[in-house]
Amino acid sequence: MTRDCGKRFGAGERRTLGFMRVAVCQLNSRDDRAHNLSVARSLLERAAAGGAELAVLPEYVDFLGRAADAPKPEAVDGEFAAFFAAAARELGIWVHAGSFHETGPDDGRTFNTTLVFRPDGSLAASYRKIHLYDVEIAGRVSYQESRTVAPGEHTVVTEVNGVPTGLSICYDLRFPELYRQLAIAGAKILVVPAAFMLHTGRDHWEVLLRARAIENQCYVLAAGQIGDHEPGRTCFGRSMIIDPWGTVLAQAPDTEGIAIAELDLGRLDTIREELPSLANRRL
Repeated sequence: MTRDCGKRFGAGERRTLGFMRVAVCQLNSRDDRAHNLSVARSLLERAAAGGAELAVLPEYVDFLGRAADAPKPEAVDGEFAAFFAAAARELGIWVHAGSFHETGPDDGRTFNTTLVFRPDGSLAASYRKIHLYDVEIAGRVSYQESRTVAPGEHTVVTEVNGVPTGLSICYDLRFPELYRQLAIAGAKILVVPAAFMLHTGRDHWEVLLRARAIENQCYVLAAGQIGDHEPGRTCFGRSMIIDPWGTVLAQAPDTEGIAIAELDLGRLDTIREELPSLANRRL
């Protein structure tokens, strides 16, 4: 069901058909882009050393700080892309590069964009975040993403090592209709890079991720930011990998690091056959 697309295996290793080893990487990105990228590269190296065929990084992996200090937005073939394309090629794995500030439709707005790279370093897919986080909670949160970010318009399902994979970013998680569209389009894996805030994450993060897995009968790979970030923002972390039954297969501790799990694609097919909720939908 899956195929080898360039991953390097050591002596005595082999890829087992029907299984896919994946990693989610958890960072505390701040306002030092060079440092953030260095940490991201080290986590990708750990994922590759652990046998992962795909590694997923969190939202805004290269910079999470004050908007005034943000790096200049780039095209999808800029320095950000070149860095992660090289990492994918040198490590021989699929790299989901979280998200970055892509050059937007006007001078005042960027796109919040995901890039996915094949093991040869070529770009497999890109996705622009559709749902923007505009929230006002008196005395606690005032965040208007739409002031500086333009929404994407298209859903994206791409093949990662032969497995249809649906792309999303952070706040998208609260909109189940997006994930249903991805599942209907054939997705078996749903990827959620995020910088989920602490005050909502502690109550909603795992619940929403497990719900998206169960209702769409997909594996969910969620890579989050962890800890404090300027200006006065704290991210929840708890990056995790969830199976189509809603079981948490792996979860990162509350620090920078990775979590690895093996996806059993045959189990996914069995779940869909024995509980055919996708096939039985009426709407």
